[in-house]
Amino acid sequence: MTSAVQVRLANGMMAVIEPDRWADGSYTLIVDGTPQSHVDLDDPTRLFFEYVQRIGHVIDEWGDPGEPLTALHLGGGALTLPRYIHATRPGSRQQVLELDDDLVAFVREHLPLPRQSGIRVRYGDARALLARLPAALHGAVDVIVVDVFSGARIPAHVTSVEFYRELSGFLAPGGIVAVNIADGPGLAFARGQAATLQLVLPQVAALAETGVLKGRRFGNVVLVGSASALSMEWLPRLMARGPHPATVTAGADLSRWIAGAPVVSDQSAVPSPAPSLGLFTTQKRGDEGLSAPGSR
Repeated sequence: MTSAVQVRLANGMMAVIEPDRWADGSYTLIVDGTPQSHVDLDDPTRLFFEYVQRIGHVIDEWGDPGEPLTALHLGGGALTLPRYIHATRPGSRQQVLELDDDLVAFVREHLPLPRQSGIRVRYGDARALLARLPAALHGAVDVIVVDVFSGARIPAHVTSVEFYRELSGFLAPGGIVAVNIADGPGLAFARGQAATLQLVLPQVAALAETGVLKGRRFGNVVLVGSASALSMEWLPRLMARGPHPATVTAGADLSRWIAGAPVVSDQSAVPSPAPSLGLFTTQKRGDEGLSAPGSR
């Protein structure tokens, strides 16, 4: 594909796939003007968006290098992380829950998945689909990635303690949940999500670009949760891997960062804040910390 292609989705949004002008074989998926995913078809292990790289590093820490895993992805986009897992952990079993079947059809037409990828896509609302997943997945999923967005905002119904409790039932012993959170200065939404996830999965760490985690600007915070203790070896390795400047916060430091933010329930949940107009459309290749709200 040498030029951009586009399609009008059933929800009225416009989806565009553009070739990356700086990297042959790479493409960006843009939905309603917001960059959603970046895919390198020639090298699926090459992750571009800053928050996706951080999630990729978390996935790398699970188990032994190259060991197949069972993964559940809430939110699909261009399927960047499922492709990454297929490339780095052959033989993995993966389920993707994606609302827009026409978006996935568009992606598959122009950015086809590898043969025998082991990636199965189920269509519908991510939270509603949890109740319809095979019983064999309960207590059997090693890695869950939550990256659900409607445009540039996270829907309220996938931010509550009730949602995280339902999700945690799928985790295998030692399994991890990685949640992509987009928030602005002050990070009230992100801190509330950390408090909520920690109530369900006591071991939580927050990963982000340093300026974002300090609440200086809009950006992405990756929350990692587990019922088991996160290895202390993980934290310095995750920080060293970047992208830089990087901060990884856990334990007492995370409690201070949460700073008494209230736990979110189905009754109190609200969507994530909207980014300012043009925040993601004005960035250029080479910017430090280039990111996007979601979803891969």
